[in-house]
Amino acid sequence: MCELFGLSASQAVTLEDTLCAFRRRGGLAADNPDGWGLAWQENGAFSLAKEPLPAHESALFGRLCATTRSNLMIAHVRKARLPPVNTVDNTHPFRRQCCDREWVFAHNGLVPDIVAMERANSDPVCRPDGETDSEYAFCHLLSHISRYLQASPAASGCIAYPAVALISELIASHGKFNFLMSDGEHLIAYGHDRLHYLEQSGPDARTQIATEPLSGHEGWTPFAPGELRIYRAGRSVARMLTRPSAARF
Repeated sequence: MCELFGLSASQAVTLEDTLCAFRRRGGLAADNPDGWGLAWQENGAFSLAKEPLPAHESALFGRLCATTRSNLMIAHVRKARLPPVNTVDNTHPFRRQCCDREWVFAHNGLVPDIVAMERANSDPVCRPDGETDSEYAFCHLLSHISRYLQASPAASGCIAYPAVALISELIASHGKFNFLMSDGEHLIAYGHDRLHYLEQSGPDARTQIATEPLSGHEGWTPFAPGELRIYRAGRSVARMLTRPSAARF
């Protein structure tokens, strides 16, 4: 049911072996054949590449595995369920502008109720281009972040993350909600029920996040259920535990 990969590092790095291992999980090593996407920070903005094709068959993804150099990445391989339709608009990650920042987001799980919840939002920050519950959840998160910051004009982006924890807990209570999100500075990871992290400390600090531990590394640690972890330049800056209701799917 889809898989996620994320990187936060103190300096730009290449991760060819790790990205290639993740690419194989797009229809070869795992049953996620319905599209892939990679967002990476480059020259102060996100570049985004995605295709509604199996990742392991994509020549473009293969080239990006070998050439992408960045300190902030989010990648996704898709198992299409809601809806079971392969289009570019339904392929993660998604990208939006909000609160004077550029955000990217990718999701693993099912939260079908969020579609009606966000459609009922009378003051949306964005409307989805595609049909996925994931993109509706992204817009729902951004709406809550925007309202929080408007209510607290002196708040920085970091202070908004308790609001992220609160709304993540709410959305997770409607299904399964594991996600990676970034505002161009932080890597925000929410592990409702299936996510792992691998931290490397020191001057070359680096943290990798993946749905399942990727080959070639030991030391992957599972998230606690309902755990939100936030990284900046490879280092942890916040950790919060939520208590989502038991998943129904």
